[in-house]
Amino acid sequence: MFHVERKNERMIFLKIGIISDTHNVLREEVVGHLHGCDYIIHAGDVCKEEVINRLNQITKTFVVRGNNDLLDLPDYLEIEMNQCLIYVVHDKRNIPDKLAGIDVVIYGHSHRYEQEEREGVLFLNPGSCGRRRFHLGLTMAVLYLEDGYISVERIEISQEDMKISSKQDNRLRAIRN
Repeated sequence: MFHVERKNERMIFLKIGIISDTHNVLREEVVGHLHGCDYIIHAGDVCKEEVINRLNQITKTFVVRGNNDLLDLPDYLEIEMNQCLIYVVHDKRNIPDKLAGIDVVIYGHSHRYEQEEREGVLFLNPGSCGRRRFHLGLTMAVLYLEDGYISVERIEISQEDMKISSKQDNRLRAIRN
């Protein structure tokens, strides 16, 4: 389990960018939403280390392995932030039955935004903010932790934004513009 050190003596507010299923595409609009976040959590299918490096340039990033990742990443993470315990896994079929002490479960894989509370636990799939698939919209989320309260902002990503912040895709950007 990771314990995130408080950035100052009395941390009462955290802003955490939540993304998944980028599949080696990091859109400029997504990068813009992630700036100003204290941390980023990526729920898998990042695909290339360059995307992780770019996210870590923005802020400290936690990443789990998705079904398309060949990188050496953990299958799941437990992260404690501001007295909130967060469990991160790619596929919700791999969420354990017993979630003792867990406040938030973050997962991906389906590319579909989902948010629900069950038995006092927030379950959140930020959807996909990489390549559009399955005729689904592109989404991400921002998780706010403040004074013991948890809130979520759902963010819709523009379908027209094809500017990509990945070195491998610079040639693709030049062709599309």
